[in-house]
Amino acid sequence: MRGRRSVRGFLPTPVQKETILEIIDIAARAPSGTNIQPWQVVVVTGERKEALSRELIETALDAGKDEKHSQEYAYYPEKWIPPYIERRRKVGYDLYGLLGISKGDREAMARQFAKNYEFFGAPVGLFFLIDRIMGQGSWLDYGMFLQNVMLAAKARGLDTCPQAAFIKYHRIVARHLGITESQQLVCGMSLGYEDTTKIENTLTTGREPAANFTRFI
Repeated sequence: MRGRRSVRGFLPTPVQKETILEIIDIAARAPSGTNIQPWQVVVVTGERKEALSRELIETALDAGKDEKHSQEYAYYPEKWIPPYIERRRKVGYDLYGLLGISKGDREAMARQFAKNYEFFGAPVGLFFLIDRIMGQGSWLDYGMFLQNVMLAAKARGLDTCPQAAFIKYHRIVARHLGITESQQLVCGMSLGYEDTTKIENTLTTGREPAANFTRFI
């Protein structure tokens, strides 16, 4: 668990289909209310992944195209308050600082953010879907499944980056991957082998000690 982190630079080294299936199979041992197992996964690689990436990057970097898209659900709060806003700002400043992107350089920030849509160079893209009919509890269950995917990957020498960045362009993702109207995109994830030469992969995010957010009664 301590070794898992969001990697933002991957090697092009392929990941075997059998390994991907094993990771997902083990992750599906996550608990879910009355064992309904609400998760559905689409794995995209090769030319299909590249075609998706091209359209997503083109859209994200074109203001006219970008404004036609919006998130299907609110991942972040509408109003930021302490301490969450400070934590959000710190990780942004730390990442852009490593990359030499100065505060206010919106163009450079946009280019860096667009790397989400090329899966940071990873050979495998994972997309997680849920049936729209499912309730809030199933979304809680889904978080445990996603964590299991990341831990199972780490145990096999692989790294991941969970990405809510895809949510805004859910219509593009749906068209490329054949997602139906009854399915909703939860998030995406990059999967592959870390490129240790990438300076962005030296980023270490902090965590509050348990004593700071835990009460004993």
